[in-house]
Amino acid sequence: MARYWWVNQNQTYKAEVGGGYMWSPKTNKDGGFSQFYHNMTQTRPGDFVFSFADTLIKAVGVVEAPAQSAEKPQEFGKAGEAWDADGWLVQVEYEELVSPIRPKDHMGLLAPLLPEKYSPIRADGDGNQVYLAEISEGMGQALLSLIGRQLEMTIGDGQEREIRNRTDIGTTEKYQLAKSRVGQGQYRKNLERHEAGCRITGITDGRFLTASHIKPWAQSSDYEKLDGNNGLLLSPHVDRLFDRGYISFEDGGTLLLSPSLPKEVADAWGLAAGIEPKPLTQRQAVYMAYHRTEIFQQS
Repeated sequence: MARYWWVNQNQTYKAEVGGGYMWSPKTNKDGGFSQFYHNMTQTRPGDFVFSFADTLIKAVGVVEAPAQSAEKPQEFGKAGEAWDADGWLVQVEYEELVSPIRPKDHMGLLAPLLPEKYSPIRADGDGNQVYLAEISEGMGQALLSLIGRQLEMTIGDGQEREIRNRTDIGTTEKYQLAKSRVGQGQYRKNLERHEAGCRITGITDGRFLTASHIKPWAQSSDYEKLDGNNGLLLSPHVDRLFDRGYISFEDGGTLLLSPSLPKEVADAWGLAAGIEPKPLTQRQAVYMAYHRTEIFQQS
């Protein structure tokens, strides 16, 4: 079950949210124990993080990986001069809010839900001098209810609007399903466990690859939308051909070219060249059978 965290980032908001992480020292200045720094080691992938800075919740994020030891980020500059260089780093995928939430304006809702100990803010809404604090599921859900509409704004028109209007799933699930449509969020992380790079171009740098569903997102169940086996990492031009059915793959990984694909395109993009096949996994093959039957232009 996901846990909920509140991080105070007054001095480091731009660096941490812009860089996709949280960072803290491991101990207080005097070397003593800090519950708020220790909390970094208690986070787990899938946990929710609320980013608080300048009296506002400016972003919400999802933890991507467990805490790891890391040197203090250089981009902190003078903001981190007083902190020890040895610390904890937690990768977080943040979504900045178009209209940040001011907790002080909602303390009638939030005050009864504050932790009795190690609270990130006081009952009047002013912040405490702490870094990462755990909050209850009740408080986390209350915050999500306040910002949920903004998260749902990331969900586009058409079929994605159906997600926004669903009542059988919460904001967390809506957010992940919406991100999966554009090949991001938990879906991409799941996919990268199975695919290292583009099967056609050989590119492995994720910055230049698209996470492409094999069975299209619109035809997939909630499970299939997030299943890492239902996808390939493809260079953008290859992704375009795959999505439109101009190419597909056999279970053994052999590339299939549609008769509808112009020869000059196949030649120009190197698709006619010998490409060493990489066999699909058993679960990928199930999705690819759907692609060959329903998407691939066989004539």
